[in-house]
Order: sequence, then structure tokens, then C-alpha cells
Amino acid sequence: MLFRKDIEPRCAYCTKGNVINDREATCPWKGVVAVEYHCFRFKYDPFKRVPPRPRKLETSRLSEEDFSI
Repeated sequence: MLFRKDIEPRCAYCTKGNVINDREATCPWKGVVAVEYHCFRFKYDPFKRVPPRPRKLETSRLSEEDFSI
């Protein structure tokens, strides 16, 4: 999921952007911007992006029949 082609561009995970806090990032061309912002110079850095946590398995709904063939 980190290397998908359809990543939404954001300054938060641009190679040139640096995150200041949870709402702001710095850009060498635009200055301080919102982390959701992006410009035409956006270049994706997969190491800056934190993927969403996987969902937990709800075992309360499972029964013994679910595991039998």
C-alpha cells in the first residue's frame, strides 16, 4: 500500500516538505502550508507516509462453524 500509484499528493509526504505539527508543513517554495496542500513540484516519499492501522479482527461474531470445512 505504500507504493501505490494513486497516492493523494500532500506536502506531509513530499520529498521536499517537512512536517512542523499535525496541521502545518514547510515547503522550500511555498513556505509554511497546510499538510493537505501540494504543488506541481510534489514528489512522493514513501518513508514519510504513515499508512492507516489495520482493522482489528472482531472475534465476537465468529463461531466454531466458521472454521470448519
